[in-house]
Amino acid sequence: MPTERFGPDHFQLVLLRRMADHNPGLVEDALRELGATRTELREAHKRWQARLHARTYPGGEARYRAALGPPEAVRERRVGDMALRAALWPLPLWPRLRFEVVTTPRGSTGVILNEWLVRAPGAEPPRLASIDDLTAWSCTVDDAARAFPPATPLPPDAPSRARLSLTDPGTGHRVLAHFTWGLLQYVERLPH
Repeated sequence: MPTERFGPDHFQLVLLRRMADHNPGLVEDALRELGATRTELREAHKRWQARLHARTYPGGEARYRAALGPPEAVRERRVGDMALRAALWPLPLWPRLRFEVVTTPRGSTGVILNEWLVRAPGAEPPRLASIDDLTAWSCTVDDAARAFPPATPLPPDAPSRARLSLTDPGTGHRVLAHFTWGLLQYVERLPH
């Protein structure tokens, strides 16, 4: 993998770096698919972090345009009276998903409100009939929330992570679904 330019393959390694904490086997498979090594994964993460902390590196959506090129699509999202901008990029590792960056209305210079993987427009969501269907990398936050209402978002336990409290339709018990970059990593069954 070339190291001079930071592109989509490097960015996928950044996402994988955070996922390796919970699913090292899936990450190893993804590294093989990308033809990358653990050393390249660590180097991509290090380079991304250096860019994020550099005063000259662009902020907002422009940060992702610099790494991923122009977005595949841009959609307007409304939250109450506020119009937000959602830019979507394809990533080869997850062809049925898109990396979404939601910013305040100023677009490329707007403040980032959320950044994670979402279901690609037109892609069928996975069939999630029971909590047992919630396996690592099987769904996004939105997929799980739609399949198991009422879903309750909880404060993230770390940057790039999300958590949802869900009800098992078979037992009525609550479970906690843990996501990294919007992709399910594991489900924790809560005490009754």
